Amino acid sequence: MIIDLPSTTTSQVNKKLVELRDQGGAVALGRVLTLVIVTDDGVQTEEAVDAANQASREHPCRVIVVARGSRKAAARLDAQIRVGGDAGASEVVVLRLYGPLADEGASCVVPLLLPDAPVVAWWPGKAPEVPARDPIGRLATRRITDAAAEKSPIKALETRRASYAEGDTDLAWTRLTTWRALLASALDLPPHEKITAATVTGGSDSPSTDLLAGWLAAYLRIPVRRMRRPAGEGMHSVVLERASGHVELVRPDGSVGTLTQPGQPERRVALQRRENQDCLVEELRRLDPDEIYEATLKGLAKVDHSRTTVRATSPARRSRAKAGKSAGAGARKSAAASRESAKAGTKVTAKVAGTKPAAKGTTAAPEAAGAQPSAKTSAAGRSAPRSAKRAGTKTSGRAEK
Repeated sequence: MIIDLPSTTTSQVNKKLVELRDQGGAVALGRVLTLVIVTDDGVQTEEAVDAANQASREHPCRVIVVARGSRKAAARLDAQIRVGGDAGASEVVVLRLYGPLADEGASCVVPLLLPDAPVVAWWPGKAPEVPARDPIGRLATRRITDAAAEKSPIKALETRRASYAEGDTDLAWTRLTTWRALLASALDLPPHEKITAATVTGGSDSPSTDLLAGWLAAYLRIPVRRMRRPAGEGMHSVVLERASGHVELVRPDGSVGTLTQPGQPERRVALQRRENQDCLVEELRRLDPDEIYEATLKGLAKVDHSRTTVRATSPARRSRAKAGKSAGAGARKSAAASRESAKAGTKVTAKVAGTKPAAKGTTAAPEAAGAQPSAKTSAAGRSAPRSAKRAGTKTSGRAEK
């Protein structure tokens, strides 16, 4: 059910919520938090509401959407209340603010917050430079941003690092959960050797790639190189170097990855890019500060960005190509050794038979090998003197003439 309240006030919106609560009973009070979404009015608003509705099935909450409209219009507040099937397991309040009111989102949100419930703020698009100092950010226990949705994702990530405060997190970090889990599980298998270096490859505009490199640098305390590929590719591969062989996790097509490591069969794993609703569900599971994310931001300064060569082929393919070259070289050496052995055997056989080996392009006589002459050979031998006599007689006659 959708209820529109054009040109209204927050008190009227709150009164309408109380009426709906009386009609729906105590179920309307079963909310665990208040999720405040701050965005510009448009298509992004509905996308954020859909993601929040999906997340509310695991975390029932009240969703307050602050949709900032045109600042040139007259000051006006248009509200919309969604409950039932249009709100998932939550109740959604959409506040469209116009004119000078667009910058007063916090004042409109405070009267609608659930009492004694934590507040989570989410900026699905452009976020303030310092979320913790934003008027709505000050109301929130957790502040969720998305560097990948910014116009300049890498610069936005640097801003997050410089302005970090307890309670901050970013969906670019949440999208790495599957990658981090696979790498951690790979290192749990033998051989349990020390990682000496790492290489992380991804799109030039991928903040998740930078965060994964920072995570490895912070917790493994090893040299980490960040290699760049064309923009828009996202995470591509991770190579962990150790003495017995490399651990490689490669996702060439953006959906299916390949995990290879010495002594283990090659594994294909699902590595699709996580949707916002999945990331939001994960972030709402914990409302305490994310210490790992904080350490990862500090680890960004330890990542080596000096080598930015684009890798056209995956590390796994290069390893297989190198192995193929080694196998080919070994086969050529074996063939050469076989030829040398064959030559040596021919010389030994000829020496035992008491003859010299036949010259190239000629055939050795059967008698040299101790074989009996064939019938044709004997017949040719018997007829040879007669032919020679006739040939000699004719030649002598010509000479005399």
